[in-house]
Amino acid sequence: MDSMDAMLAQVQGFSATNDDLTHLHGLLTQNEEALREQGPRLSSLLTQLDPAKHSLGYLYVLDAYSSSSIPREQAEGFMLTASNFINSCSTEQIRIAPEKFTVLCRRLKEQAMQLQVPIQAIIPLRTAVRKLQPSPEHLTPLHPDLLLVCLLAKCYKAALSILEEDIFEIDIPKDFLLYCYYGGMIFIGLKRFNKALEFFQHAITAPAATLTAITVEAYKKFVLVSLIQTGQVPAFPKYTPAVVQRNLKSCTQPYIDLANNYSSGKISVLEACVNTNTEKFKNDSNLGLVKQVLSSLYKRNIQRLTQTYLTLSLQDIASTVQLETAKQAELHVLQMIQDGEIFATINQKDGMVSFNEDPEQYKTCQMTEYIDTAIRRIMALSKKLTTVDEQISCDHSYLSKVGRERSRFEIDDFDTVPQKFTNM
Repeated sequence: MDSMDAMLAQVQGFSATNDDLTHLHGLLTQNEEALREQGPRLSSLLTQLDPAKHSLGYLYVLDAYSSSSIPREQAEGFMLTASNFINSCSTEQIRIAPEKFTVLCRRLKEQAMQLQVPIQAIIPLRTAVRKLQPSPEHLTPLHPDLLLVCLLAKCYKAALSILEEDIFEIDIPKDFLLYCYYGGMIFIGLKRFNKALEFFQHAITAPAATLTAITVEAYKKFVLVSLIQTGQVPAFPKYTPAVVQRNLKSCTQPYIDLANNYSSGKISVLEACVNTNTEKFKNDSNLGLVKQVLSSLYKRNIQRLTQTYLTLSLQDIASTVQLETAKQAELHVLQMIQDGEIFATINQKDGMVSFNEDPEQYKTCQMTEYIDTAIRRIMALSKKLTTVDEQISCDHSYLSKVGRERSRFEIDDFDTVPQKFTNM
């Protein structure tokens, strides 16, 4: 019996119980190099294994088979084999070797990107994420890879089921930063700018000892989306790492300049800033967002008019917000009405715009359901935070660190009552 037959027998014989799988895992780990040396012969071994019953062994064999460079003509075959394995493999078995499973899934992603068919990797990677997750609250190393292929394929909605889950468990900080960055970009693609801001802010405020390139890129998009959504860039939250607060703005000066010029409310000033930094925005792949920032200033200026006037002609609107024609002003107003950004009616006969109050009375069934859902979500989040707080309070590492910090200061070192009050 040669080594291949022996390996086949071991995989088929030790895939039944947990003890067998533990023993098999040790054997496979010891024979990884021997497996890789078999090269093309491994394809015949795969045909004799059931990916559902022999998932652990199948994983190691497929990993060894794909460890060397895959010729282009064999890439589609590998993607099909890997996709079928991910779909049918045993969750319990692949969790014995999660790093190996992650490597295999990333090879599938890389092949899909090289063949320029990222869409073919979406469903397998989404399935892989679910199989790796101990719970929906856990961030896996495959989360960023799934979001990346969704971005490249422009299939933004395919990532929503993952992005709408609250994450509380993180193993690798870089995975979290990429997850937030790609997630923010997906929400930009869906025009859900509030959620995009939330994800970019998570990337910016995540605990950090050094400033990373991901944080810098997230902040650039955070500035642009903030201007589009709210017309201003908020200050850093208090819990933002000091190293980020000190260095981030100096790395993103063109974006800071853009925000400062935006606050002037003058289109000509903002256009001059954009023209000065066009090449930088283009190199950052942010020129499209910058153009949306420019467009949003027109809308912001029109919104200001609603606070001053009850009626105004389209020509006056065009002149005030620096649009070239009344027709352009009409198009902007119509789009804003459609998006719910203003409430107005246009009299086509005399070209007058009447600005109205928000008609929402907050008493419809739809609004009641929305508010109820929001309250339930806040209550669930509060309960989860209480649980996390209790876990941290009992964590040995945390208590040890707090104990060391407190030992540096003794209560006797402090005057608990200010001296000026002791003689009263």
